[in-house]
Amino acid sequence: MTKLKIKTGDNVRVIAGDHKGSEGKVLRVLREKNKAIVEGVNMVSKHVKPSATNPQGGIVKKEAAIHISNIALVDPKTNGVTKVAYKVEGDKKVRVSKKSNQAL
Repeated sequence: MTKLKIKTGDNVRVIAGDHKGSEGKVLRVLREKNKAIVEGVNMVSKHVKPSATNPQGGIVKKEAAIHISNIALVDPKTNGVTKVAYKVEGDKKVRVSKKSNQAL
C-alpha cells in the first residue's frame, strides 16, 4: 500500500476527469482503494427507501469517491496546486508545500 499524502480536512482541486477545476475539502480518505471523498465534487444521485431517519425517501444527492491521482493539494499561500514534501523539524515530521516551502 502506498503512502497517501492527502489527509482528511485538506483543501484540494480536481486536476483530471469530468470535475476538473472543482475545489473542496477532503471529507474522508479510503486508503485501501486509493480514493478520497471531496465535499461538493463528484455528486451522484442515490435512490433511498423510506426509513425511520428519512420517512420521505426519494432521491438523495451525495458525494462519490474520486481517485487520489485525480486530485492535488491547494497551496494556501499561492492558491495553486502543489506537491507535498516531508521535512523533519526537531523530532517531528512536518508536511511542507513544495511551491511555497510552507508547512501545511
